[in-house]
Amino acid sequence: MTLFDLLFIGIFLTTLVLLGLAALNLLRRRPAQAFRLLGVIACGLIVYLGVVMLVSLISPSRVLSLGEKRCFDDWCISVEDIARAEKPGGIIYTVNLQISNRAQRVSQRELGMTVYMLDEAGRHFEASADPAEIPFNSLLQPGQTLALTRSFEPGAVTGQPVLVVGHDASSWFPGMFIIGDDASLLHKPTIVRLP
Repeated sequence: MTLFDLLFIGIFLTTLVLLGLAALNLLRRRPAQAFRLLGVIACGLIVYLGVVMLVSLISPSRVLSLGEKRCFDDWCISVEDIARAEKPGGIIYTVNLQISNRAQRVSQRELGMTVYMLDEAGRHFEASADPAEIPFNSLLQPGQTLALTRSFEPGAVTGQPVLVVGHDASSWFPGMFIIGDDASLLHKPTIVRLP
């Protein structure tokens, strides 16, 4: 847990307390005090979100090397190898990944994890659907590691494509509101460069 995680928790709890006080003031028929508190909350949240977005805009995209682990608590993912092959009608990328649980006593899984290709024009390319593939949200026992493979057949791409390693939109909270988090508002995604 980082300092910014703790800051988010503190701001979240403070906001809840202030909202409760504003509601209490409304119940006691003190609308002026209630609206003053709501104004303080609004100003504070605007400043905080402004800082979140400013830090996101000036932060570079994190670039992972092959084999470098990206961890969320004790659950980690790494891109171990990328193979590129020419075929009629385009290129196929085969990506070998590894997911692992570095916890010693607790089983782990990560929900909402996604890996996709992104070209310089901002187009997303999802992995080819294969029901036999091991899902990212597999439950890992303590110390367990699993090897996964994903294939991408993007056809024509603009510029040098990259592989994005992160969470889908369903898993952005609370990260989207934490200063400097890879999932924060307007932050560039974490990538692995493709050959």
